[in-house]
Amino acid sequence: MAGSAVRGCRNFLQQAGGLSDVRLCRQLFSLAFAARRDVTEGQAQGPLSSFPGCGSPRRCISINAAGIGERKTALEEFEEDEADFIKPKFLIEDEGVNVVATRGVNIMHDPWWNKGTAFSEAERDRLALRGLLPPRVTTMEDQILRIMEDYRTRNTNALGRWRMLRSLHERNETLYYTILCNNVARMAPIIYTPTVGEACEKYSELFRRSRGMYFSAKDLPEFHAMVHNWPSEHVDVVCVTDGSRVLGLGDLGIQGMGISIGKLDLYVAAGGIHPSRILPVAIDVGTDNETLRQDPFYLGLNQPRLQGEEYFRVVDGFMEAIFNRWPRCLVQFEDFQTRYAKRLLNRYKGIYRVFNDDIQGTASVALAGLLSAFSAQGGELRKKKVLIAGAGSAGVGVASVLARAMAQESEGFGGATGFENIYMLDKDGLITESRKMPDDVMLFAKRHSTENGIREGLSLEETIRLIKPDALLGLSTVGGLFSENVLKAMKDSTERPIVMPLSNPTANAECTAKEVFSVVGAQAIFASGSPFDDVSLPGGNIGHANQGNNMYLFPGLGLGVLSCGARVVTTGMLIAGARCLAALVPLEDRQQGILFPPLRDIRDISVKVAAEVARQALREGVAEGITHHDTFTSADDLATLTQDELEQMCKARMWNPAYSTLVYKPR
Repeated sequence: MAGSAVRGCRNFLQQAGGLSDVRLCRQLFSLAFAARRDVTEGQAQGPLSSFPGCGSPRRCISINAAGIGERKTALEEFEEDEADFIKPKFLIEDEGVNVVATRGVNIMHDPWWNKGTAFSEAERDRLALRGLLPPRVTTMEDQILRIMEDYRTRNTNALGRWRMLRSLHERNETLYYTILCNNVARMAPIIYTPTVGEACEKYSELFRRSRGMYFSAKDLPEFHAMVHNWPSEHVDVVCVTDGSRVLGLGDLGIQGMGISIGKLDLYVAAGGIHPSRILPVAIDVGTDNETLRQDPFYLGLNQPRLQGEEYFRVVDGFMEAIFNRWPRCLVQFEDFQTRYAKRLLNRYKGIYRVFNDDIQGTASVALAGLLSAFSAQGGELRKKKVLIAGAGSAGVGVASVLARAMAQESEGFGGATGFENIYMLDKDGLITESRKMPDDVMLFAKRHSTENGIREGLSLEETIRLIKPDALLGLSTVGGLFSENVLKAMKDSTERPIVMPLSNPTANAECTAKEVFSVVGAQAIFASGSPFDDVSLPGGNIGHANQGNNMYLFPGLGLGVLSCGARVVTTGMLIAGARCLAALVPLEDRQQGILFPPLRDIRDISVKVAAEVARQALREGVAEGITHHDTFTSADDLATLTQDELEQMCKARMWNPAYSTLVYKPR
């Protein structure tokens, strides 16, 4: 039997999901009419999930009855110009209040609580804001229209839009995340790859206001003390980089902080992680980028990178400090150079709750894309041949997860390992057993054989023509590697060739969508790491340029880990998330070459992925249960939930941005 916590959870979910359309309409009109009472609050507002120590974390809608028709028309007109603009999706809940200990210009300068011109008349009096703002009280919807018009017309280049969104983030967090949550598909390429790569290259030059924490090698003795300088008592997700391999752009030192910030914004927008419970981090051990060290604007340590044990001492110190203060957080490693990425993951994965998106996230999304593509090809996964160009941490990560998935499907068929059908190349050609390489690479090395033609150092084109792979994956960061001859070889290898240039950013992609469809034709199945436009084909057909964006997986993974209290992240959890993602694509779409569900549905996707990840953690016995709103639910109780109930529980944990009603109370 489920415990009382689970029964209470079920009752809550049934009540929340059981409202009829009539009752919802009544609530909506009740809130709308209440909004007219501007003598008191001016607007019907509910709380932003509170900063720790300031009220209870809840969510609600912001509605103003006056002028609804006009604003609706304005939004519709905007949509006619910008088809991908999405109206805000608010969640209606009980009204609530947050108590703050600051007011006047101080609260206007606090991005957590600042509403700009949306402070109500009553709030302007309570918070000593009257006269400090223009007299007109606007709604969030008004503010969204103003921001989006600026985004659309006055900031027309990608970096300009990145700077605009960063500026908004620094002055009004709620408005920023509202816009991002409702436009995540169109804004992800701005706040993350590929635009964030350019922003990282210029990070010191563009720096205006600090965000996150910097763990410098010179501060190592103070790590345990300085971690308490972060104001939040609760942190769920930490994203950390050492800037050594930023998006294939090389060593950018401390300027990799832009990656950590952008990644965590996607955890919030796509996974519903509360923005007060995220922490972007840059570990600064120096840089080997001589250009940066000679740049007078560079903000990091002006020294060569620490290596070996000195390097590990710094990262060990960081991990100990972080988990000493927040023992149940999830740490995601981002853009660590190949020589250390896998070693760090292996060093910590059995001790701490850690995850490397470059290795594990890329692998899971690639697996999901391959599962969709293989479904379109027909045939069994265990019999497919896959050729991977790139034997770095990302390439090996993809190969390892794919081999595990193949082995799962081979159970009952002789127990094949999955390694035999995966081939790997690096800059020196096909990898065979004659090489001396790391053990995780040598698992995929092939035996030299004059009988079947396998030999050390075969070129990419030669290997394709020899083994005739079903899929070609690029994780080499070598732009243009998939030449016309390589693509012609893939065209001849199978009826529906799968080509996936997964390297980032765009300049490092092994080929483009246009190149693939122009050489291979309409039968090609394409996915990439960076975004490309769909390709118009003869006969009115479309070559779908799928983007294997890691955002499809890591926000849901994080939400799933937090929703069940998994103490570690396992390969089984990653595969479960990948299978879930592939299953969300209808068969008829897969047959047309569509490999992933629409990115505009990313929050719903994350809920599905989170529930599958949590279920797998429960199966493997690594879930420890959760405490939510001071109520503990054990892993045994979580295991009694149906899949639908598990999804609803994950969804209920997600944060939705909305302005809260603020009341001032001095400490």
